[in-house]
Amino acid sequence: PSFGFLFDIDGVLVRGKTPIPAAKTAFQKLVNSQGQFLVPVVFVTNAGNCLRQKKADQLSHLLGVPISQDQVMMSHSPLRMFKRYHEKCVLVSGQGPLLDIAQDLGFCKPITVETLRERHPLLDAVDHDRRPDVLVSGYFCLKAPSVVLFGEPVRWETSLQLIIDVLLTSGYPGNPYHHENYPHIPVLACNMDLMWVAEAESPRFGHGTFMVCLENIYKKITGRELKYEVLMGKPSRVTYQYAEQLLQAQALQRHWQHPLHTLYAVGDNVMTDVYGANLWQAQLAAAARCSSVLVCTGVYNPHAEGHPRHGTAFHGHRDFGFDPGLVEPDHIVPDVDAAVDLVFQLENFA
Repeated sequence: PSFGFLFDIDGVLVRGKTPIPAAKTAFQKLVNSQGQFLVPVVFVTNAGNCLRQKKADQLSHLLGVPISQDQVMMSHSPLRMFKRYHEKCVLVSGQGPLLDIAQDLGFCKPITVETLRERHPLLDAVDHDRRPDVLVSGYFCLKAPSVVLFGEPVRWETSLQLIIDVLLTSGYPGNPYHHENYPHIPVLACNMDLMWVAEAESPRFGHGTFMVCLENIYKKITGRELKYEVLMGKPSRVTYQYAEQLLQAQALQRHWQHPLHTLYAVGDNVMTDVYGANLWQAQLAAAARCSSVLVCTGVYNPHAEGHPRHGTAFHGHRDFGFDPGLVEPDHIVPDVDAAVDLVFQLENFA
């Protein structure tokens, strides 16, 4: 095959923990009788709250076909390439097994927001029931870390407060703020989704919403913009570059001779899946192509008024300008099964 698939997960294969019926049907068409994939397939999700192997196991159970961790790309997967931060102390924010995730990516000295809070209990003051009874704060030096935002945390007020403390003290929380410390220490962020779909009828807040809060608090306090060393997860270029490398490695492993000319990115969100695929298409050489396929089982609702695809609201990240051309999908289909049928038809693949 001279083409491959990049599948989003939430809103395409599942809603929360509930499988979308079309997913299992679609994947029976993508494997042979031994369960081997007939074409290169990579799952590109903006989720970042677990290890790749766990996500691969979940997908295998969900789809009824064997999925390896090498076919799974989390929003944080490209952090493996940022080796210059791996030996440094980093503050990590999110939920799930954060230390395991960070260490799996190569970070040697990760510290969680919860650990920081335990060392500096006076810093977390919003919830009166969590304030310490004894007003003592131990000295704890972070040695000018970087901040890595893996995904939305559980206690937003705690994470927002302590991340701001770290940024405004150059990694020495508990010290007085120094607004002249600008630019601040590096911030690396994964997953810019403003919203995502679970079982609820309407989309839920995503990590992008948390980032909007952090950016606006920082600007309100300092009068300056919060800057990111790198943004990853869809729609960033680094994500599609890394995903394409995974597809090429898969084709090489299976000894498929044809070079991959077309990548079909199947997703449910115009501001991440479609925007990202179209942005990557603009970067590709003339010999290659990235085609966006939008499904109607997730964030995108073709019947909703004022949907961002129609230009009335921009749900993308602040650092990605709105370009109407980038949110127009190449194809719109009802679900992932219809997406597979369409691609097979376009590629004359039986």
